[in-house]
Amino acid sequence: MAPSGSHRWRVPPPSSADLIRWPADFGRRFIVFVDTEEEFDWSAPFSREERSVGAIAALPEMHQRFAERGIGPCYLCDYPVVSEQAAVDVLRELMADGRSSIGAQLHPWVNPPYDEQPSPLLSFAGNLPPALEAAKLDQLTSAITSAFGAAPRAFRAGRYGLGPSTLGHLAARGYRLDTSMRAHHDYGVQGGPDFRLIDPAAFRIAGSDLIELPLTTVFTGLMRARGPRLHRLVARVPHGAGLLARSGLLSRVPLTPEGVPIEEACEAVRVAIGEGSRLLSFSFHSPSLVPGHTPYVRNAADRARFDRWWDVMLDLLDRLGLAPATLGEVLDAADRAR
Repeated sequence: MAPSGSHRWRVPPPSSADLIRWPADFGRRFIVFVDTEEEFDWSAPFSREERSVGAIAALPEMHQRFAERGIGPCYLCDYPVVSEQAAVDVLRELMADGRSSIGAQLHPWVNPPYDEQPSPLLSFAGNLPPALEAAKLDQLTSAITSAFGAAPRAFRAGRYGLGPSTLGHLAARGYRLDTSMRAHHDYGVQGGPDFRLIDPAAFRIAGSDLIELPLTTVFTGLMRARGPRLHRLVARVPHGAGLLARSGLLSRVPLTPEGVPIEEACEAVRVAIGEGSRLLSFSFHSPSLVPGHTPYVRNAADRARFDRWWDVMLDLLDRLGLAPATLGEVLDAADRAR
């Protein structure tokens, strides 16, 4: 199956008019998204057979750590999760806190209808023909609504695989927030979208009630003011970006405990707040809670570092006066900012 035309799509930046100016009473906030998904070998070919969701059983412990800090994560669930009753039961219990929420995440290779042959290119849902992408989204949305009694309002394309048709599909189905864009990242080499022109700031999708909240990525270092352009240039040079990072001149830091040292993440938060950011978006994958399922948490020592990352980060956010925001609070503030 040939890609639909979104192959290597360079996502255009929003207009200034579409940027969200958060109300003064919103303050400075952060939100946590969890890519709630099946376990699979990230280095192996994409397979419809890898559908185990055993790591979901580890969510309550992490959820409790968040709840003690007043954080209600948004769990972005994919099809294998919501089609497994034991996983649904765990998530239903987490929703009882009244602050957490369920969103949708589309992994096309394990999401019906199965009309394509799984491949790296078609693992980016935006590369599917628009009708097939929409059909997969319909089945996912229906499964989540049936499992939890309410339609999901937030969405992320697995592998950040947004396409030119995706946002229109979401708006037509009543979604209110997309978080598929990973600011300042480019997946074009793999056949995915190019987000290098996207900043971390939230913005409205023109002509709809949908807002985009990219995963926060911050440039740090002595040359951070030239970060986006300079990073694009050095990315063409083998190991160029790594050399700049090691020299302390420029680092591109996404806000995630996966592959990002806590010291770099804390500096990124300080830079973001110093530059006026009002809402930070954090993210991680649910299988990282069990050693051996992701490249980021291979053993018990990695899991201990994962936990410490959150302890240090949440202490910093508290000292800086950033309060946790729920999905509902973010949407309410965005509506009031119109």
